[in-house]
Amino acid sequence: MTPPVCTSASDAATRSLPNATYPSFSSYVRARQPVLLRTARSLTANPSDAEDLLQTALTKTYVAWERIEDHRALDGYVRRALLNTRTSQWRKRKVDEFACDELPEPEPLPGHHDDPAERQALRDAMWRAIMRLPARQRAMVVLRYYEDLSEVQTAEVLGVSVGTVKSAVSRALGKLREDPELVPVR
Repeated sequence: MTPPVCTSASDAATRSLPNATYPSFSSYVRARQPVLLRTARSLTANPSDAEDLLQTALTKTYVAWERIEDHRALDGYVRRALLNTRTSQWRKRKVDEFACDELPEPEPLPGHHDDPAERQALRDAMWRAIMRLPARQRAMVVLRYYEDLSEVQTAEVLGVSVGTVKSAVSRALGKLREDPELVPVR
């Protein structure tokens, strides 16, 4: 059993503010790790890979800590490191992930989304559909709809134009609408 973690009021306040300034790297990680891990998980299909991805991005952030002038922009720096690291991984190993024909859970029944188990099954089906998108479209969908970034912010994080974000997200949403696993949802 792990002992309870005691936090001060200032720690709690910092934890809720993504644009706060942080006195140290460790205080930043303590405050923002859950949010950053969620982002990493949305970029990979495997929770262990997500933890490794976040660890690598945080290592890069630690190395650059003294050079980062605006600590209110740290989340953006780490997101960029996550995306750059994941992109490098995609380029290095093209045939590392395989689609399987058999789903680990039964498909949710149409019209039964009030049940928490069915809602979870729907969420899982959506994630599987998102994970089938090409890497670039997946990153844009995750940033736009799961990280709630604007089109402009998404374009800045990925280093592309706003028009590229709009067209890629539109194509990705079209693919999700046509995904056979999600058809019963409509």
